[in-house]
Amino acid sequence: MQFAIDVKPARIVLRSAGVKLYWAGDPPTQLSTVNYSKMLSIPTFPETNHEILQSLASYSDRELVSLHQLHPEQGKFFTALFCRYGSIVHSVVQHAAPSQLQADYLFAIAWRQIFGELGRVKLSLDPEATNWQNWLMDITGSTIAQIEVPPPAQIRYTLNAAPPPLWCYLERGLDRLSPLARLVVVMTQSLKWNEQRISAYLQGEGQKIPVESIPDYLTEGYQQLEAAVPQDIRDIYLGVAGENSEL
Repeated sequence: MQFAIDVKPARIVLRSAGVKLYWAGDPPTQLSTVNYSKMLSIPTFPETNHEILQSLASYSDRELVSLHQLHPEQGKFFTALFCRYGSIVHSVVQHAAPSQLQADYLFAIAWRQIFGELGRVKLSLDPEATNWQNWLMDITGSTIAQIEVPPPAQIRYTLNAAPPPLWCYLERGLDRLSPLARLVVVMTQSLKWNEQRISAYLQGEGQKIPVESIPDYLTEGYQQLEAAVPQDIRDIYLGVAGENSEL
């Protein structure tokens, strides 16, 4: 499996599965207050039917959040929440997006924010004290208020090709690469530098790495990224079977 990554603007391509995800650069901070009444379509999420997620159908929101926090090496609990509330979140972001593409883009940004916050949220001792649907709506509303959605021409993103859970775990995996492997991967895939230029740059930075060693560092980066993506996420979205973690 090979990955291609461009991190500025954030851009991830999973070559072996044909997955492409492009972000149109750093989101502006200008508030977006326009309300769009035109009805857009709410996407379906076929991953909901995957056996891994079907096995979690009876779990409560609280249980899924707790398990997500206890087992960060597994992606199925976050993905189960995504499937459960994806339609609701999308219906909310539609009010801030004049087109389907912009709504899908904002939808993915909202779930990226939810993913970041979910690991830090504190569970109340009272099971009834936390309304997860309201919490999700608060995070979604905050995301809408902080982001001005770029025009469609600047968005290269397809929801079906890169669902938010897959993108979130790919981004997390990219952050976990060793610095040198990450740098070589980014220079190869994002900057389109050849091996000679990469080697010359690294030597200028004090890293005496010969040209013939660059492919080894590139392979190492791909392998690290693949290993950093939870096995259940690879199984759900990429059909990559393996030894799934069990509780």
